[in-house]
Amino acid sequence: MSSKKAGGSSSPATRRDPYEVLSVSRTASDQEIKSSYRKLALKYHPDKNANNPDASELFKEVAYSYSILSDPEKRRQYDNAGFVALDADGMDMEIDLSNLGTVNTMFAALFSKLGVPIKTSVSANVLEEAMNGTVTVRPLPIGTSVSGKVEKQCAHFFGVTISEQQAESGVVVRVTSAAQSKFKLLYFEQDSSGGYGLALQEESEKTGKVTSAGMYFLHFQVYRMDSTINALAVAKDPESAFFKRLEGLQPCEVSELKAGTHIFAVYGDNFFKTASYTIEALCAKTYEDTTENLKEIEAQILRKRNDLRQFETEYRKALTRFQEVTNRYTQEKQTVDELLKQRDSIHSSFSVVKTPSGSNLSNGSSSKAQGDESKGDGASVGEEGGSESRDKSKRKWFNLNLKGSDKKVRSRVRES
Repeated sequence: MSSKKAGGSSSPATRRDPYEVLSVSRTASDQEIKSSYRKLALKYHPDKNANNPDASELFKEVAYSYSILSDPEKRRQYDNAGFVALDADGMDMEIDLSNLGTVNTMFAALFSKLGVPIKTSVSANVLEEAMNGTVTVRPLPIGTSVSGKVEKQCAHFFGVTISEQQAESGVVVRVTSAAQSKFKLLYFEQDSSGGYGLALQEESEKTGKVTSAGMYFLHFQVYRMDSTINALAVAKDPESAFFKRLEGLQPCEVSELKAGTHIFAVYGDNFFKTASYTIEALCAKTYEDTTENLKEIEAQILRKRNDLRQFETEYRKALTRFQEVTNRYTQEKQTVDELLKQRDSIHSSFSVVKTPSGSNLSNGSSSKAQGDESKGDGASVGEEGGSESRDKSKRKWFNLNLKGSDKKVRSRVRES
């Protein structure tokens, strides 16, 4: 994992112009912005203003402003469109551990154990001692390692001296803790006054059974993966977490080191106990294949991040359309079910006979049955009488014809 900018980024409720907050012009260089931030952060640090509640807010405001102006992309967005262009919800939340009371410290420790990323600021005492150049610096030669234990909110400083050849090859500084201690790896730049100003900081992360942090200076743009952005996205909208996952890849402010001595520190970030650690400095010459792989993979991630930004827009449109179609499906289904229900009700009115009262049914049925029976008998008698009469008339008519015909036949025979 690559190194991280030292600036905090807790967004205040009322936001002032970052240039105004840091007392720099809009054309200020990165070094001018950094120098102003260091002075103001130390001036308003809660450690030095325990009786001034306004200082804490000013400290957050300074850190928030620096988080914008120290990032080239965020600075460009702010210059073009102001705060509207910035996603303040995606910025890291920083908590000053040294200013927490006992109850709040326990509360923060609980959330840390639950996996909620809580950032802590480096104590003012450490920053001030470094700025004054009064810290004790232990040598850390390239290719060696040093182990130790550092108290909470304290730091152990190390000087890493590199040659021209080592500087050209690149340098890796890493810290591990088999005890899974929580710590920060810090990098300080030397000021013209002889002191040291905090330039980069990297939070330890748990990997397997150890916690670790590393800074890589490889002569090309190195990135750090900030998991806080994705964690905040999950809390806000679980569906957007995937699209925000690669947004945590942020460029490191320092990509190479020149020959000379450079100051690093291990800061104890545990809530209640000392932090055990092992720090080592290595020349990247032995990691040539690894550095090339890192360069290629990070380039692929950056391309994929741009692809995801476009895909998220397409996904949102498709999801909206899907929801519209799903809602229509539900409405159409309800309409069809209601129409079929009404149809079945109408059909039932035809096929089901309504039952009258019980007493009328008994008398009516009896009289109707008797009447039908009488009518049936009469029809039977009438039918028999009618049949006999028709047979007689038919025979009479038939006999007459036969008799007449018979006479005619006989007379014709005689004549012949």
